[in-house]
Amino acid sequence: MNVAILNGGGDCPGLNAVTRAVTRTCIREYGYQVTGIRNGWRGLLEADIFPLDLNAVSDILQRGGTILGTSRTNPFKKEGGPELALENIRKLGFDALIAVGGDDTLGVASRLYKEYKIHTVGVPKTIDNDLSGTDYTFGFDTAVQIATEAIDRIHTTAESHSRVMVVEVMGRTAGWIAIMSGIAGGADAILTPEVPITVEEVCDFVNQRTARGKKFSIVVASEGAKFIRKTGEEKEVIASEEVDEFGHVRLGGIGNALGKAIEKITGHETRVTVLGHIQRGGTPTSRDRILATRFGVKAAEMVKTSQWGMMAALKGDDIKAVSLDEAVKKTKTVPQELYDVARIFFG
Repeated sequence: MNVAILNGGGDCPGLNAVTRAVTRTCIREYGYQVTGIRNGWRGLLEADIFPLDLNAVSDILQRGGTILGTSRTNPFKKEGGPELALENIRKLGFDALIAVGGDDTLGVASRLYKEYKIHTVGVPKTIDNDLSGTDYTFGFDTAVQIATEAIDRIHTTAESHSRVMVVEVMGRTAGWIAIMSGIAGGADAILTPEVPITVEEVCDFVNQRTARGKKFSIVVASEGAKFIRKTGEEKEVIASEEVDEFGHVRLGGIGNALGKAIEKITGHETRVTVLGHIQRGGTPTSRDRILATRFGVKAAEMVKTSQWGMMAALKGDDIKAVSLDEAVKKTKTVPQELYDVARIFFG
């Protein structure tokens, strides 16, 4: 059997750990051949492949990024794209395809299985942790750790200069990184896409701290949080109107918009730090390496047992198979209860 594997969407700490686990399990446990597809779905459309063996995946467990490369290509946005994918799968002799990615990548895998009967298996990857069907995605723990460390470092300079510091983190439709790093880093206000909070409320938290003799504050904001004023004005701050092949605009700018408003309303000197792609890069944490490895082993096992149209998922402490449909049907957002915990420490 020839098993192909690809990565789609943004790069993410732990992708190489999945590739390594899939390759070693397929070869050593099942005697399968493994093929890497370069640059996600684009590589499948271009038949850009290379063989994966034990040497190819040696010493990549601890490496960030992905040896396979990745892209945001959507075959269903290309004329004849799905048909070309099917043709290449047959021509290249792939018996199964493991897709590692978020809701966009896995949504394509789900459609290819349902509409074209391609033998697909999914592995959940996103630093945003917003995929349904799994308790956690790999890459998330590393992103939270990086954001928390940044907040810790920003805390010392904020205190030294008596400033308000705004930290913008990733999170398009779910504020998991913001809420977790904000709690861990002792943020004085957190903005997420899920819970509306006005600029004036944030400024009230800053002023409450000032009244207690605290001359600095830390505000954490998801890139997808809306800029809301007391007057009812509400907007999503975007960095570019251009959309990718899955229809997403590039977000960014909420931190700068918020920082200017805080300084104007409170009179406190305010600085902004946008973590951006720093959250995606570098060495994965031990937790992400372990989770990604377990996902990869499970994905290979699902190929062995012909569990097509399914995804490896973390349920409690167990790795189980769930349908790709379940994984992509809705965004997993931060529950109100968790936000309420964080809010106790605002101001």
